[in-house]
Amino acid sequence: MTSTSAFSSEDDVTKKHVEIESKSATEASRLPEVYELERCSQWIQANGHTRTALQFPDDLLVDSVPVQRHLQDFMAPGTSVFILGDTSYGSCCVDEVAAEHYQADSIIHYGPTCLSPTQRLPVLYVLCNQPVDVTHAAGQLSVLLSDPASRVILIADTMYQHALESLAEQLKQTCNNVITSNLKMPCSEGNREDSPSIESVQDTVSADGDQDAERDSCRYCKCNRHFTLQKGHNLEDYSVVFLGEEGKLLTNLMMTMNKCRFLSYNPETRTARQETLKVNRELMKRFYMIERAKDARIVGILAGTLGVSRTRDVITHLKTLVKNAGKKSYTFVVGKLNVAKLANFLEVDVFVLVACQQNTLMDSKEFLKPVVTPFEMEVACNQARQWTGDYITDFAQLLPGAAEHVPPVAPETDMADVSLISNKLRSMGQRSEVDGFEGSSAVMLRSDNMAVSNLSADNAGEFLASRSWQGLDRKLGQTPVEKAKDGRSGIAMGYQSEPQ
Repeated sequence: MTSTSAFSSEDDVTKKHVEIESKSATEASRLPEVYELERCSQWIQANGHTRTALQFPDDLLVDSVPVQRHLQDFMAPGTSVFILGDTSYGSCCVDEVAAEHYQADSIIHYGPTCLSPTQRLPVLYVLCNQPVDVTHAAGQLSVLLSDPASRVILIADTMYQHALESLAEQLKQTCNNVITSNLKMPCSEGNREDSPSIESVQDTVSADGDQDAERDSCRYCKCNRHFTLQKGHNLEDYSVVFLGEEGKLLTNLMMTMNKCRFLSYNPETRTARQETLKVNRELMKRFYMIERAKDARIVGILAGTLGVSRTRDVITHLKTLVKNAGKKSYTFVVGKLNVAKLANFLEVDVFVLVACQQNTLMDSKEFLKPVVTPFEMEVACNQARQWTGDYITDFAQLLPGAAEHVPPVAPETDMADVSLISNKLRSMGQRSEVDGFEGSSAVMLRSDNMAVSNLSADNAGEFLASRSWQGLDRKLGQTPVEKAKDGRSGIAMGYQSEPQ
């Protein structure tokens, strides 16, 4: 009988096959229809683009090469199209940074998208419509919507948006009040559609900053989906039917419309169900994160996207809020987040993630420090914004001129509050300066023979100085230069220099 140690394994482990779930390639005959190749080529030629990036999510990369070759065959001399695969952040966002690395002058985004507006490059969105058995979906949902007086809002993932109108017509046989939502498509040449379920940003009745007009017309925009309610009814009077798979979009919808009943139909599994996410429990978790943000002294602002419009504006807005609250902030650009990356910054008490609506909510239980959203950080730092249970995932709505903007009150010094987590006293607002020194590092004279100094770390430099180990001492110029020599050879389980 053979045995292996805990630090080694049998040689045949490298020969084992790992089973992974991969998407099968689309049939060649369906590629022009699914990826709208004619529309893509017309858009490139009509706008005179010469270098177009084709951005694919991971599950559609299997079709990327045939699509690229088909489009390239129809391009004029001097025009090229190339593939963007691994995105810097979420695949739902347009990766302008990667496209500009290859001098692209335009982008075609394929597959599911968060519909976040971009900043510089023109973008064409191809939603890659997937089939839906509308008759089966209506039959399954009608069982859950047995009351004819039910009021229903239909919302779909982008790939199933084309089926909403047909689904609404069949559901009206059971429910008298059915409303379909429209995609808020970023305004760009070629994105305007003839379909009534898709509209560009400039077609909207009320701008994002005109909150009064939106309320008077009962018009709402949630997660880049527009819908208009019947006058005299509130949002909580409606049930929401979501057409798509369980994921971040559904979670965000349930958080932002947390007073509505939710039903869903998954076209892949052909099943309908009533969603049972404990919204109140999730909101309490987010409120706990707000309390952690209030307790924080050092805040790390994470750039979770660089291509979404107004990203820099919201980062500047957060820096101002954090400073007015008497906290120190640092900005990090680390690409895709993981536990190991953020664990390198032990001096940071809480991170705030600036990302698109679909990626802003993150379960940070595996991280050493909590990760909050811009809305949660504003509730923690802006005394004028109170926690009401209403939740905002679109960071652009927090900026001046937007519907949900709350002007901060003038910061006051020497304000105090009690932490609901530690039950300790915490300072709020800008701390007073003493003799030109800002923060708790100053020594304040209390009497002729007694002084008090707060030694807590208020910035990364103080935190580093307080650590017992501050990294390797390079001793530049203090040690002799040595020539390179042969090192250890072999593998960890048996180096050549070790006895057999």
